[in-house]
Formats: sequence, structure tokens, C-alpha cells
Amino acid sequence: MTDTSTPDSSVAEATSAPESTPAGAEETKKTETVASDSDLFRQSEIAADYVEGLLDILDYDGDIDELVSAGRPMVEVVGGRLQPLVGQRGATLEALQELTRLAIFRATGSPSRLLLDIGGYRASRRKELAAVARNAVEKVKEHGDPVRLEPMSAFERKCVHDVVNAITGVQSESEGVEPNRRIVVRAAD
Repeated sequence: MTDTSTPDSSVAEATSAPESTPAGAEETKKTETVASDSDLFRQSEIAADYVEGLLDILDYDGDIDELVSAGRPMVEVVGGRLQPLVGQRGATLEALQELTRLAIFRATGSPSRLLLDIGGYRASRRKELAAVARNAVEKVKEHGDPVRLEPMSAFERKCVHDVVNAITGVQSESEGVEPNRRIVVRAAD
């Protein structure tokens, strides 16, 4: 049986940034928190083993790829009949990702920024969100009024922010609290 308890608050406190830090201490903190590629790959291996165990328990077939991309560990599961593991709007996928991050934390003692993708959901959702972001930008440029998008997960908001921030004349910001946190796109000041 796998322990899925949440990390104690001392770990959460240790990973949150202090309000003010001297410049030298900030530099030291960055070098301490940046994981090496081998550490990141180790995290993806732990995650792949954990996900493989879940697939075995659920009697699902899937090929698992572990990799490191853009400075974060990733696990991709590909195969048929995986939609139930994604769930409605990726809700089950997000939950599985959090459980997998906890498994990494239990094995390493360090929090992880693991990105889990099942059945290519994140790649296709990223394309959909790019279209949503461009549409919002067009509305803002045409009418000048801010556009509030539907509530989104952190992954989805990041995808939209990335697209909007690459376009001049507009800006985006998140507002609200989870699970109703959303993006507002408006003309740049």
C-alpha cells in the first residue's frame, strides 16, 4: 500500500518564498532549489513506476515514457481506453498528477513539479487554449473591454498566459480563488 498523506506543514513552509530576501541569499536559494537533470530524471522514473502500478491495479494498458522537458520531470502515458484516467476537463488527470507528486515527495523528500499527461490530453488542450487566448485577444483589441475567461486549472491558466504574453498590446492576469480562478485579458497599460 502506498502512503498518500500530504507533506507536513514544515515542508510547505520551506518551499514558500520569503517576503524579503537579501540579494546574496536569493542567489544561494536559487542554486539550492534548482534540481539537476539527473534529479529530475529520477523524479520522472519514480513517477513512471507509480503510474505503472496504478495502471496494473486498474487493469489498463499503456506505454509510459519518462523524460525531462523545460526543466521539469514529465511522464506521458499513451494507449487506448485511457479516457477515464483523464476525466471530465482533465479533473482525474490533475488528481492523478497530485498523487504522483506525493509519491515522488515520499521517495525523495523534495516537492516535485512533475507534469503528467495521459493520452495526449495536455497537448490537445494546450492547442485549444491557444485558440481561446487568441480569440480573447482579438475581442480586447476590437472592443477595448477586458475579457474574463472561464475558470481554469493552473496548467490551463499558464497555457493562456503564455500565449497572451507573447502578443503586444495586451496583458493577462489571474483573479479569484481555486477552483474558480480565472484569467482576465485586457489592453496593456
